[in-house]
Parts: sequence; C-alpha cells; structure tokens
Amino acid sequence: MRTGEPLPALGDVLAALDTGLWHWDTATGLVTVDAVAARLLGLPAAQVTLTEAQIRARLHPVDWNEITGVVQLAVAEGTLAEVRIRIMDDRNQVARVVRSRSKPSFDRARRAYVLTGILQEVAEPRPGTPAARSAVTGDWRRSREAFLLDAGRALAEARSTQEVLRVAANLSMPGFSPDGFAVFGVEGDHLTVIGHHGHEPGSERPFTSMSLNTDYPAAEVVRTGRAVYLSSPEQYEARYPLTWPLAQPFGRQSWAYLPLTVSGHTMGAWLATFAYPVAFTPDERSVLTTVARMLAQALSRAGTAESERALSEDLQRTMLPKLGPGIPGMSVAARYIPTGGGLQVGGDWYDVVPLPGGTSRTKSGGGRFALVIGDVQGHDVRAAGLMGQLRTALRAYASEGHRPDAVLSRASRFLHGIGEADPAELRFATCLYVEVDPASGMLEAARAGHPEPVIRMADGTVLARPTAGGPPLGVDPDADYPTTRFVLESGETMLICTDGLIETGGHDLETGWRRLRTVLEEHEGDQEELADALVQAVHGPSSHHTTGPLADRREDDIAMMLLSRQGEGGDAQTDTTAPPRRRTALTVAQAEPERISVARQQLRELLHDWPSPDQVDSAVLLLSELLTNVLVHTDTDALLLAEVTGGREGRRMRIEVTDAGDDLPHVRRPGELASSGRGLVLIELLAHTWGVAPRGRGKSIWFELYETEGARPG
Repeated sequence: MRTGEPLPALGDVLAALDTGLWHWDTATGLVTVDAVAARLLGLPAAQVTLTEAQIRARLHPVDWNEITGVVQLAVAEGTLAEVRIRIMDDRNQVARVVRSRSKPSFDRARRAYVLTGILQEVAEPRPGTPAARSAVTGDWRRSREAFLLDAGRALAEARSTQEVLRVAANLSMPGFSPDGFAVFGVEGDHLTVIGHHGHEPGSERPFTSMSLNTDYPAAEVVRTGRAVYLSSPEQYEARYPLTWPLAQPFGRQSWAYLPLTVSGHTMGAWLATFAYPVAFTPDERSVLTTVARMLAQALSRAGTAESERALSEDLQRTMLPKLGPGIPGMSVAARYIPTGGGLQVGGDWYDVVPLPGGTSRTKSGGGRFALVIGDVQGHDVRAAGLMGQLRTALRAYASEGHRPDAVLSRASRFLHGIGEADPAELRFATCLYVEVDPASGMLEAARAGHPEPVIRMADGTVLARPTAGGPPLGVDPDADYPTTRFVLESGETMLICTDGLIETGGHDLETGWRRLRTVLEEHEGDQEELADALVQAVHGPSSHHTTGPLADRREDDIAMMLLSRQGEGGDAQTDTTAPPRRRTALTVAQAEPERISVARQQLRELLHDWPSPDQVDSAVLLLSELLTNVLVHTDTDALLLAEVTGGREGRRMRIEVTDAGDDLPHVRRPGELASSGRGLVLIELLAHTWGVAPRGRGKSIWFELYETEGARPG
C-alpha cells in the first residue's frame, strides 16, 4: 500500500487475517456473524443471524456455560472477555478451537448484555495441557478460588450471628455479586428471618412466621433441601405465582435460594438476589453452593457459641451477688469478666457478706461486713458448681461470726471433704477473706494461696499489702490461715482480684502488677471508673499494647473488688486542703526473718517519688538495722510504721519500729573488729533526727528524714 492511499475496509482486513466478526444481543437472543465467523462455526461462509440455541448447538456445552460467567466478570471489572471455545461437528467431535475476544456491556434499561467481538482459530492444545482442561482463561478460576478462600477465612473468624451476617453482606463474588441477601431460619413449622442486607428495614415482615407449607422458594428449599434458581422475573412468576407479588416490589432480576445444611439437617435457607439477569451456570451454582455451606457452618458455630455464652452468663449471674445498699463511710465496686474458653464458665467469684454485729471485736459494734474473692481450679461446669457450693459454705461460716482464719479453715475442710468423696474430681481453690469495720477502717485479712491485696493511697501511691496466708483451700484440711490486720485510711482504696486480672495477656505476677500499678497511679476518676479502667487495660481493645513477656497468651476469668474509704468530704478522695499523707504498717515476727526484705520493698514503694535516691537508700539501710536488732537482741516481734507527711515546704518521712522488749538501746562506739553495735551510730549519722520512746510495755525507735530543710517540724 502506497503512502497516502486510504486504509482498506475493516471487513477486508479481518478477512485477510482470517478473523471473524460477531455481534450478540441477549435481549433479542440473536447472534449475527460474518462469513469468516460462520465458516469457523462450521456453517456456510456467509453472513447470517442465528438464535442462541443454534449457536449453542455448535459449541461444546461446557464452554457455553463458561462464556456467561466470563462475560459477567468482564462487565463487573470493565475488562475484555476472552474465551477459548471448542467448535463441535455433526458427530459431536471437536472440529477446531477458536478464541473469542469481546468488550461486553450491560444495558440496564433493556436488562440485557450487548457484545461485539472477534473469532480466531487457534492450534488445538495437546491433551493434558492447561488449555485442554479449561476453555476459558485462568483469571476467572483464580478469582473464584481466591474469593472462596477469603470468604471461608472471614466466616470462620466470625464469632456471633451478627458478625456472620456482616461478613456475608461484604462478600464480593467474582463477576456476579448479589446486591442483597436474606437468611431464613426455622422455628417449629414456620420460617423466620435471621437477617438481611440490601433491603429496607421492615421489608422482611411479610416473610416472618411464614408457614413451611407456603408456595414460596425459601419454604420449598427448607422442605426439600434442594436449591432453587430463578434467572428472570418471568420464571419466578410462572413457578411461584402465589408469592410472586411479595418479591416483585423489590425490583430484582434473578434469585438464588440455597439450603443451609449442617450435619445433614437443613437449618434454614440463604437468598441471594441480583439486580441483573444471571444464568446460574454450573460454575456460578458451584460458588453459591460452597458459600451456602460455609455460611451454614458459620451460623451453626455462632449459634452454639451464643447459646453457651448466654448459659454461662446466666449461670454466673445467679452465682455472683448483687452489691447491697451503700455502706456508711465506705463504698464497694466489683467486676466479673468471663474470658475463658469452653462454656466460659469458670470458678471465679466474689461476695459481700454482712456480719453479725453482736460478735464485733471493735468498738463500733455492728455494721461490719466481709469481702470474699476466690478462684476454683478449672474452667468447666464442675468448677462453677464447686464455686457455688464453696461460696455458700463461706457465707454460712462468716454469718456465724467466725474469725477470718476460722472461716478459711472450715472452708478448706469442706472442699477437701468433697474431693475425698470423688478423688477423680479433686479441686482446690484460692481465696482471700477480708473482714471490714467501716467505722474504724480496720481490716482483718486471711489468705489461702490468693494474690495479696493492693492499696491505693490518697495521693495515688500504690502498695501491695503483705498478708499472711496458707495453702489453697482443699489441699490440707488441717492448714492454718493466720490473720493480718491493717487500717484503710481515709481516701484510700483497696483492690482485691483473681489472677486473671494480673496474668491475662502473657503476664506473670511481676509484670502483671506493674501494668495494674500504672493504671491505679494515673487514674483520676471515681471508683466505678477505676474499675472499668482496670478491666479495660487487661481485656479491652488496647490490651495488645500491654502484652507480657510470656509466649502463652491464654486469657482467664477476671473477678475484682474495690473497697474505698471516704475522705472528709464524703468521697473516696482526700481533702485537698489537708497535707498529703501516706503510711504503711508491717509486722515482722521472730519466726519470719525473711519478712525484713518485704519491709524494705514496702518502704521503697512508699518512697517511690522521693527526689533523693541517697535518702531512700539510707532509710532502707536504717530500717534493716532496726528490724534486725529486734530479732537478734529480743525475743519479740517487730512492728514497722512508716509515714510520709508534708505540705508546700517539703515532705518528711518518719520510720518507727516498735517491739515489746524492756531494754533500751544505747549508742556505743564499737571497735574496728566488732560485729555489732553500729545500728544507732548509723542512725545518728544518716538521720536528720531520731529518738527512743518507751511504751507501757516495750519501746519504739524512730528516725526522720526531710525532703528539704523547710520540712523540719517546729
């Protein structure tokens, strides 16, 4: 062709390339082919218009069904549709293989696909090659497989019915995504609508409580267990004339009703609706059937989990007490969070037990009560049952007026007796029992293998309160549970909890307490808000920021109680006009010299914000000297009282050690080789002031250190 000459006609170019041209309008059902395309189809080489049935007769039946899916996918993604088609001869043998490429479009006004494309003959693939196994390009199959994998994973992760429905609403099927769906369930002999998407709220009313005998596709699917596919409104109306008026107002063009079957039982039906015509080819039916099976499994799992969760919550609700009316001068807040596995029924519990006033050992008389918190070993119905029995026994022993040590001793024998009756079900339980006198703030605590209580002081300082204890309940029927007495000062809050609050999220006792300490120290709200903040830090959405060092991330039930003593202003906060004050007390018995290290740790926690590390070290050293002197030079126990007070001019720490010994200490000047006698010398060198105060029986040795010179008294 010379330069400047006009281009040849398109038909001549296609004929020269042995490429045929065809046009297909699904509204009329007619396909027009030119001479080359007709020859490739095995017809006389002349332009002709054929019906879809005539075209289908010339093609391999599998390839015809694949064409519809590829066309719909191309329209949805706005791409070309490329198909490899096998042309059949009169003996039903493959005459040739052609490749078709077209740009399909969807006419919404006519609700029809319009395609114009080309046909070219290609070499027939050898048996066993990928092209021989499939007449379409791999994009369609790869998209379908990827969709099914994603859908299966998302449905498997859904934990509730609402989550399953939310996942189903977001499914995007390759090439034929429904624009709406409904999930039907069965109650007795009636249909019920579990959920729907893509329809107006309230539109499900005509289908709710519909009898299974109704001539409606979903009812038929439930009755027979077989899917129903309706490709056009005409087909729907012809097959279900009675219920067609119910579906007509929604304006859909195709419907697929599939059974939701689990273990051979049809539990409901899934309806997928389409705004455009869908032929429901074998590939499309396969995808829909697979999704329906996954959806049925997900709904079954979610329903079982919700039933178990409701059962466990009802069971725990009946076993956990409701906090009674307000306590004068004090307030109590409690939380229980079931986070374990199985039925989510655990052995954690708490209780508030009113105590008989006539047996009070304080001047206040009545008004006393006990706080009980515990955890029975295990995470099953057996643990929950033992928890209910043990809680009842503890409440009975407490109501009889027994001391805390006697209450736990009796409870331990009770639980051990249950285990003896059935050794295979032997369990133990941890427990903390705290008797409270609201008037004086005196607390008497006994502990059975349970975490110690924690005190949040009025200024936000947090101290773990060392509490004597014994083994868990049920281990040793003859175990003793010594009682520890301490005072809850005005504005202070005591936290008692099960180990789930401490260790959930891969934490051990040390790192778990460190996490809780941060929340306790930084919180500025009221008691109820503090309880919520503690649970949120452990179990809330932000808990992944505070996971612990352990690889095991298993969760446990959480039970916790907060007891606050109100300040002068009538709340759990201190009077801001009064000087800040914090204190701690601890007994070191002759038989427990190891508690000296506990006392040192208590003092360091009390002085956590003291500006001078040297003064803190000095105070810890002097405390060790005083406690050691009591244990070495007397046969009595030592009582530690440590207090930090002060105002704007600076703070003052005062440490006092009291014992029942009669001999008063004297300052000595020990020689270089002396092994003792340096305690008071160190106090004289390191303390700002110190002294010895005789008591009615025994004595107290005290010393003070000042943050600034302005903190000196007087």
